Amino acid sequence: MPWFSYYEPYGKVGCRPSKSAKQRFRNKLKYLTSRKRPGTFKEILTQLNQVIVGWINYYKISFMKSFLEETQNWLRHRVRQLIWKRWKKVSTRYNQLKRLGIDHDNALKTAASRKGYWRISRSEVLHRSITNKRLIQWGLKDLILLYERK
Repeated sequence: MPWFSYYEPYGKVGCRPSKSAKQRFRNKLKYLTSRKRPGTFKEILTQLNQVIVGWINYYKISFMKSFLEETQNWLRHRVRQLIWKRWKKVSTRYNQLKRLGIDHDNALKTAASRKGYWRISRSEVLHRSITNKRLIQWGLKDLILLYERK
């Protein structure tokens, strides 16, 4: 099974990761960000970063920026979902949201919500509290920066 696929953009020959390679990468990230995974958040981020850095270094010569942008958005969504799941109790969720700068009403409304993890991880309140910058500070690698550092 080929790892790269070749194409001709603008009359030149280029390469990109094959569909199966992209799917394996997404499946590996999906496994590593599973809600039922044991381990600390730091351990999970360390394993995620190892997979991300290795995959990007292997496919660095190919054209894949749009794929990485899409994957990065999806991965941040998965990480927010994982964090929300680990804040099991309403009181923990409320306290963490307050600690991250959310006002009382929005923190209480979001913490007591009965919506699922995936849906809550898309909420505006969670995006304001767990920002992309904060995820990077906590140790999650930025896929686009790694790719553009060629």
